[in-house]
Amino acid sequence: MPAARRALAVSAALVAVLGSAPTLATAAPTLLQAPISTVGPHLVGPHGGGIANSTSGNWSGYAATGGTFTSVSASWVQPTGTCTSATTYSSFWVGIDGDGSNSVEQTGSEVDCSSGSPQYYSWYEMYPAYPVNFSDTVRPGDHFTASVTTNGSGSFTLKLSDTTRGWSHTVNKTLKNAALASAEVIAEAPSSNTGTLPLTRFGTVNFTAASANGQPIGNFSPDNITMATGSTTKATTSGLSGGNAFSVTWKHS
Repeated sequence: MPAARRALAVSAALVAVLGSAPTLATAAPTLLQAPISTVGPHLVGPHGGGIANSTSGNWSGYAATGGTFTSVSASWVQPTGTCTSATTYSSFWVGIDGDGSNSVEQTGSEVDCSSGSPQYYSWYEMYPAYPVNFSDTVRPGDHFTASVTTNGSGSFTLKLSDTTRGWSHTVNKTLKNAALASAEVIAEAPSSNTGTLPLTRFGTVNFTAASANGQPIGNFSPDNITMATGSTTKATTSGLSGGNAFSVTWKHS
């Protein structure tokens, strides 16, 4: 499927509309957190038995497909961004849709690099609408829990909690005609209107308690996604432990 984009509104023009955003370079692009961008064939293997494997230009993690999904949840520890002079971006989230559909209902955290410094923040997004950034403090090592649920008729509840700092947001939104065709727990290289952006060096992010429809995500024979562009592997996804825990490791920007 063609590359699509999910927005992480960081430009000054969008701040007035969406609320507070991290301080980035003046010329920073309007970021987009997008549906999956596939590289070559996207292998959706035999649901009901075995883990499928695929490659994406912007996602790494697990995506369950082959059914109707009304909930997804997971926990993770915010990784540390290691910055150079390059401007880079990375996000960590749970969501419904986006693998084979053109909407994504999602919430998560971020670490971007600008002028050699890491910028940490959190957000929710009902793609293709622009995202909204939360103003709460995020620091490396913070423990996050997140969930997205729907009643199946267009009403969504997105919840993100930083249990280290004691803040939580619950957002209720409406999106009619959502496909509800996938549930995913993902580390992503965000995009701009020019394509996928360089991935922040985040080391390893550990996801736990990853579930879909109230069951371990492994019960759905999910897709294990490697992030790669051409011959360059950008991030790899581990096997599942206990059906609901895995890690994603940075390899290249």
